Amino acid sequence: MELVKEETSPSLGAIQAEGISEIYGTFGLKMTSLKGIASFATGMALKISEEVCQFHQIVPIDVKDDGTVVIAMADPLDMVAVQIIRAKVKQDIATVWADSDEIEFAIGSIFSDKNTFEDTLQDLVEVEDDMEEEEEVDEDSIDILRTQATDAPAVVFVNSLLVQSIQERASDIHIEPQENNLRIRLRIDGMLREFPPANRRLQSGVIARIKILADLDIAERRIPQDGRVKFKIMGRSVDVRCSTIPGIYGEKIVMRILDQGSTSLNLDDLGFDDNKLMLLKEKANAANGMILVTGPTGSGKTTTLYSVLNYVNSPQLNIITVEDPVEYRLEGINQVQARPNVGLTFASALRSILRQDPDIVMVGEIRDLETAEIAIKAALTGHMVLSTLHTNNAVATIIRLLNMGIDKYLIVSSVSVIVAQRLVRRVCTSCREPIEPSEDIRMFMERQGIDLTKSTFYKGKGCKQCSGSGFWGRMGIHEILFMNPTIKELIINDASEMEIREAAKEAGTGTLFEEGLIRAQKGMTTLEEVIRVA
Repeated sequence: MELVKEETSPSLGAIQAEGISEIYGTFGLKMTSLKGIASFATGMALKISEEVCQFHQIVPIDVKDDGTVVIAMADPLDMVAVQIIRAKVKQDIATVWADSDEIEFAIGSIFSDKNTFEDTLQDLVEVEDDMEEEEEVDEDSIDILRTQATDAPAVVFVNSLLVQSIQERASDIHIEPQENNLRIRLRIDGMLREFPPANRRLQSGVIARIKILADLDIAERRIPQDGRVKFKIMGRSVDVRCSTIPGIYGEKIVMRILDQGSTSLNLDDLGFDDNKLMLLKEKANAANGMILVTGPTGSGKTTTLYSVLNYVNSPQLNIITVEDPVEYRLEGINQVQARPNVGLTFASALRSILRQDPDIVMVGEIRDLETAEIAIKAALTGHMVLSTLHTNNAVATIIRLLNMGIDKYLIVSSVSVIVAQRLVRRVCTSCREPIEPSEDIRMFMERQGIDLTKSTFYKGKGCKQCSGSGFWGRMGIHEILFMNPTIKELIINDASEMEIREAAKEAGTGTLFEEGLIRAQKGMTTLEEVIRVA
């Protein structure tokens, strides 16, 4: 039996293409006959369901010794079908090309009536938000878009995309119209990974479908829009933020997936050094002060702050947050969504929060002088304040506050801890193997005065679990600055950033690069990751 294509990492693709026979004939591919097959893989067929088989014109014909399920397909490029099959059988899939009439006959000999294929996907993906009825628009083009948005191809594609994104642990979905197709990319472990593109004919329906779900205006295509929708995907509640921006080939959509079920909010699981973790917990339990977490977008700052809140949360404490957006929902914590368009900014919300008798206050981000001043005064008047800043390292945060106009005496009196952090990808433990660092890496480390000969380093060679990437998940590396009398005195005396850094180093504050190197020496990440991130 000749296999046309083996699909070890199923991805999203087009709905059945027209003229498939002509396309495959052009490449000289041969059709597999099903007439000589005495019995089909009936058990697998029942597990997949008749509706999936009928909709995509597929039938399982064999299960190989290694567990691979061989599927006959009228269109082996129907990656939506491959995705659904794999989700149902939970085994590797190999596909062969077969005549649709023969597949239809095989399906009829196996199945009895069951639910529709759309119902199968609906069981996996449910919209949790109660969407209001859209106002009717008389324009013909908008009516067409609404029709396309509810057609089976668009619904199936979006649902399949969401299912795969959860399975692949993606944080963002990028849907990018190109000249000839619809480009699909998922951000997995912080890196964008490209998947086979979808047919351009799906573009208008898919974009309209997402915009309607996110309560966006499908008639407006000239300006960016932002919205949100809550799904229940495979039994898990997932909040999805949708952002559109017009491009030359149509609107690009990015869907940010906030999956609470995939994120641990246990402070002990974030990778802090034991001694520094103990000191951080002490500062978090203090009656007042300020804990700042810094780093670029996507470095896990909010997760760290939520983990601190989760650690100190108790019925005896009044904890209030103001965020934009509210990314996690914690039981027992009062969370406020900032709405600048109606005047509810971080600063105005913080003023109101301080009249709510809080013990602990979290401000999503210090963006301006006004917010910084209110937060610092709150820390000085008996409140524990947590917030984030965008700076490169812990010491630079002090300089940033000074440059914003905060008095140095207020900084030394209020700030307790500054945590700078980055996320590095973990080496996949299923395919990890020792390696020799490349010559470029070795030369780079030598310039840093680091000897690599005394350590063993590892790299993932790529396997089924990590989809060939060599990485599985991410972990934090941290630079933690505890304000001590020496550092406070240097700030008061207008010391330079370099002088403060030297004092922090003497007090035991390791740099992000040094912390990352320790993780690489333990085989938890790679030297390339440390250099890239830190």
